[in-house]
Amino acid sequence: MIFPKWTNSLPLALGLVAALTGGAIAAGVTIYLTPKYTRAGYQPVQPVPFSHKIHAGQLGVDCRYCHNGVEKSWFANLPGASTCMNCHNQVLKDDSRLQIVRDSAANNTPIPWVQVHKVPDYVYFNHSVHVRRGMSCVECHGRIDQMDEVSHAKSLSMSFCLDCHRDPAAHIRPVDKVTKLDWQWSTNADDAAKLQDANGKKFVHDWKVESLQSCSACHR
Repeated sequence: MIFPKWTNSLPLALGLVAALTGGAIAAGVTIYLTPKYTRAGYQPVQPVPFSHKIHAGQLGVDCRYCHNGVEKSWFANLPGASTCMNCHNQVLKDDSRLQIVRDSAANNTPIPWVQVHKVPDYVYFNHSVHVRRGMSCVECHGRIDQMDEVSHAKSLSMSFCLDCHRDPAAHIRPVDKVTKLDWQWSTNADDAAKLQDANGKKFVHDWKVESLQSCSACHR
């Protein structure tokens, strides 16, 4: 006998180890290499310390003042320096933190903002379709009006989108409240839930909201 008897079980043991290792790797990838872990919480350092908490929160600047194409375009455009200078040619006009903005306006060059929210290239998302049908910015971006530095608050994963598409009535709101991120039907949670249910279903019906769930709706 060249090999001891215990070696007869070696292939089975190795196969079992390989299966368990492969299962663990697959489980780890499934759980941790998902948008919930890889995107949510992303908060890049921007070239200009723009505070949404001050502008959108304390001052109440409407989202559409800066992102003025969001109701008519698939893309929520970033503001040009000229938009910033409408206020900052008087407010903090000599502040060193705004030198990049002043240079951008003077030289007609874009401010090198770092993009925070981005879906994969194989995903089609149209901001205007959602905003004009009562889907608030807060649904996808969180309480931007409370952020000094914008972070990736929601996962924007496929399951995240499908949860809304399967039940749009639970998320839809009056169109004129879309950019009012702190708005709610009522301060009483039970009343708010009842009003959301009743009005949400009415909006979905009256506005002919299509809760598309087919692959081609987003993957074109």
